[in-house]
Amino acid sequence: MKMTISARQMTLRDSLKDLAEKKLAKYDRFFAEEAEAQVTFSCRHDLETVEITILSNGTIFRAEEGADTFRTALDSAMDALDRQIRRHKTRLEKRMRSGAYAAIADEAETPEEEFRIRVKTYPFKPMSPEEAIMQMELLGHQFFVFVDQDDDSTCVVYRRRDGDYGMIRPGSGD
Repeated sequence: MKMTISARQMTLRDSLKDLAEKKLAKYDRFFAEEAEAQVTFSCRHDLETVEITILSNGTIFRAEEGADTFRTALDSAMDALDRQIRRHKTRLEKRMRSGAYAAIADEAETPEEEFRIRVKTYPFKPMSPEEAIMQMELLGHQFFVFVDQDDDSTCVVYRRRDGDYGMIRPGSGD
């Protein structure tokens, strides 16, 4: 697995970089050599934060955790990734082998006068609502935009406050 370790608005200590490389090495057994891992360390509101994003065969795994120390935040983020892998193990095994996902996340921060907007672009690949929900959960997002494999319409799935899922589909509103 290819690893990129960086820091936002701070200097990254070599010991912290080595610790992240050592801990993420355990994921080599889950992912192919082409998999890419991005680890970002930052300080936010007196919290030391670690964000881990792994892209493998078009499937994105993401965890972001904050704690009093980077070591604790890294452990928590890895625990969150472990839970994602365990929870979706059966479905992911099929996807990982066949490479069913072709979405590639490309993040760029765009400064605005009043708002900080983070723009993400990726190619749409037709998928079922169930696949879109799984991808949304793996990313840790509250919604996910996708192309429905049945009718090629652009749809959005989201998690409702009651814990269920919703889907927004374009139409006339009738």
